[in-house]
Amino acid sequence: MVVKRVHDMPFGAGVGADGTVTFGLWAPAANTVAAWIQTKAGRLDLPMAKRTGGWHTLTTHAASAGDLYSYVIDGERVVPDPASRYQPQDVHGPSLIVDPRTFEWTDTEWRGRPWEETVLYELHVGTFTPEGTYAAAIDRLDSLVSLGITAVELMPLAEAPGAHNWGYDGVEMFAPEARYGTPDDLKRFVAEAHRHKLMVFVDVVYNHFGPEGNYLSTFAPQFFTDRHQTPWGAAIAVDGPHSRPVRDFYLHNAMYWLEEYNVDGLRFDAVHAILDDSEPHVLNELSQVVRRRLPGRHIHLVLENDDNATWALERGDNDEINFYTAQWNDDLHHALHVLITNETHGYYGDYALDPGGSLARTLGEGFAYQGEPSPHRGGKRRGEKSGHLPPTAFVSFLQNHDQIGNRPLGERISAIAPPEAVRAATAIVLLSPQIPLIFMGEEWAAEQPFQFFCDFGPELSAAVREGRAKEFAHFFETALLGGGSIPDPTSPEAFQACILHWSDRARSPHVETYALFRRLLNIRHQHIIPRLKGARAGGAVALGRARRVIAAEWMLGDGSLLRLIANLDRNAASVDLPPPEGELLFTSDPTADNPTDLRELPPWFVTWHLQPAKSGTD
Repeated sequence: MVVKRVHDMPFGAGVGADGTVTFGLWAPAANTVAAWIQTKAGRLDLPMAKRTGGWHTLTTHAASAGDLYSYVIDGERVVPDPASRYQPQDVHGPSLIVDPRTFEWTDTEWRGRPWEETVLYELHVGTFTPEGTYAAAIDRLDSLVSLGITAVELMPLAEAPGAHNWGYDGVEMFAPEARYGTPDDLKRFVAEAHRHKLMVFVDVVYNHFGPEGNYLSTFAPQFFTDRHQTPWGAAIAVDGPHSRPVRDFYLHNAMYWLEEYNVDGLRFDAVHAILDDSEPHVLNELSQVVRRRLPGRHIHLVLENDDNATWALERGDNDEINFYTAQWNDDLHHALHVLITNETHGYYGDYALDPGGSLARTLGEGFAYQGEPSPHRGGKRRGEKSGHLPPTAFVSFLQNHDQIGNRPLGERISAIAPPEAVRAATAIVLLSPQIPLIFMGEEWAAEQPFQFFCDFGPELSAAVREGRAKEFAHFFETALLGGGSIPDPTSPEAFQACILHWSDRARSPHVETYALFRRLLNIRHQHIIPRLKGARAGGAVALGRARRVIAAEWMLGDGSLLRLIANLDRNAASVDLPPPEGELLFTSDPTADNPTDLRELPPWFVTWHLQPAKSGTD
């Protein structure tokens, strides 16, 4: 049995069941709009009808799937479609008419997987394999399943300028990156992932457009507003007098990925920079539209939110998700990073005084900052109370694209922290009841960096190089003390240096790291995931002279107790802890005579125990 999937929307070029093509463009600043269509018989120049509310539309039998097209604004400016489904000639070239009905889906029974089963694997398609394509990524799905991954998170796919980019400079929100393959190639990847019982998430960027290739301001300046300012300039106008088409643009984009590409979840980049004074907030409206439109599927919506706001994470009865599924837990990462590296520059300074205490709070309550002033932010208070939320409302990680790539040299944690410290931190992330995320190659301590890279025009590239140098003149300066220099992010070499070497997995010390990841994830799947629904944190504290001993426990959904004891220090620690009860799930020191004797903890020591539910416990 095969299924055809299409998301209908007023934007872009839609192919009807009768073969007609309907073009829709919101261009309130344009007097006239024409569609230039390159057909097999030659180029057509068809005027579009001007409608109310700034819309221009055209329905024609003269165009068909596979034709290239552009819009001509007021007879002068030729632009691609901002809702193009495919940009085969990059962001400045013409768009291509795509008929989604021509792809035959085979994953007809797939409904996703429960959130509690999620083990995320973040990857950049262009550097995940030497080929850098959707098709080549399919060949690695077996490896991910064998590791214990249940969900693949793709860094942003929206068409971005040039030959290589992280994806956060995307300007064609509906066009999957052409350098990785065709729309059908991406759909084939999703279908194959589902065949492997892997969920697929797509990272979406709704807070800004990239600096090159965005033509919206030439015919729809109302898409942006000076009433709000973001790190990238004027904000996207999701509130105000002309906001309805703008909001709909993003609501349709979310539904487009979930319906037409059948992905299982979205990760929303930096939502603290989506500024909206209206009611309901666009994020609220978006989550409600998604959950209303897609009943019966496990759909997961994950936020990155530097504000540590909790309204979007609130649960209803029986832990029912009201709005968003979870949020990336930067606080947990930052505290762990300080503990195992002793780096305290930049935002790590907010965790420098008591990193152990910060980590304990993130394990026990979710956020470390819950309204306290942040020195890094000039004393501004950050965060809200989060202890009432389940641990599964948070995504934890030791590495991700930001925390590696925003370093001047793009070093991975294995290059800057002792291996025994990295192993200890890994055991905490992968066995905690929070949802774990692994960054591609982390599972074998890949030696390749993940540097920032982009490919803009000459003038913009020069500005990027200059800005990058200024940024690191005072931030992460310790990483350059060894005489290193900041790589040129606009050079092809910066991109090529980041391509994973999969053959490294088979040699030492990478093979040992890979074995550790497989062991930990096997423990998670066998002992933790089946008990995770309904889990609640029972408390966490930092102990010892240096407050680097962490003791934490969680009441799991079946009433069992999961306990963590960790010494995250290069020195041994003497503590007065009762021996934990229950089954020993993991210890970093398997040669110890008695791994339950925790009075003297070795350096970088981690142990996990699971105590069964007591008789009579619900």
